[in-house]
Amino acid sequence: MAIFEGMLSQHMAVHITAMNVLAPFAVLAFPRFAARLAGGGGVGLALATACQSALLWIWHIPAMLGAAVQSPSLLLAMHGSLLAVAFWFWAAVIRRIRQGEWSSMAALLVSGKLFCLLGVLLTFSPRAIYWQQALLQSCFGIQAAPLVDQQAAGLLMLVACPAVFVGAAIVAAKRWLQSAGLANGWHPHPESR
Repeated sequence: MAIFEGMLSQHMAVHITAMNVLAPFAVLAFPRFAARLAGGGGVGLALATACQSALLWIWHIPAMLGAAVQSPSLLLAMHGSLLAVAFWFWAAVIRRIRQGEWSSMAALLVSGKLFCLLGVLLTFSPRAIYWQQALLQSCFGIQAAPLVDQQAAGLLMLVACPAVFVGAAIVAAKRWLQSAGLANGWHPHPESR
């Protein structure tokens, strides 16, 4: 599709794939390593959630992203650090889901909101936030208009966020309800039996 031919939308597609597809599947593929990384307490989940959200926002400050797209080593550091922190986040979330803990839902909903907020800003901004992207696009001959490219990147986030974070929160809620004994055969009033 022509709308996703700009640098920012391609960049966002890579982030979404790495952080929300590759990272959780890697956690499932390497359960022992993920279990060690996830830790046992809720502090690890809170810290992983905070680090993932902070790192995403820091790397997407216009000056930071502009510097990263102009430096292959900085761009690699960006993608690598976001993938690593996403792996840590998903390791902690999946561990809490398996344990039937409600904290996994909270972490998913907080992360999802912060990811979606960035998507909303990119989608509905009246001007291109990433002016460096416009310069690079003109240098490399990419035809997407910077604002259209930015809006496409935001839309990708707005589609991916609910699918990934809300979907995982639903799985977590089901697991939590089952572990609490509320999912099967629960009736709100004793006389309704």
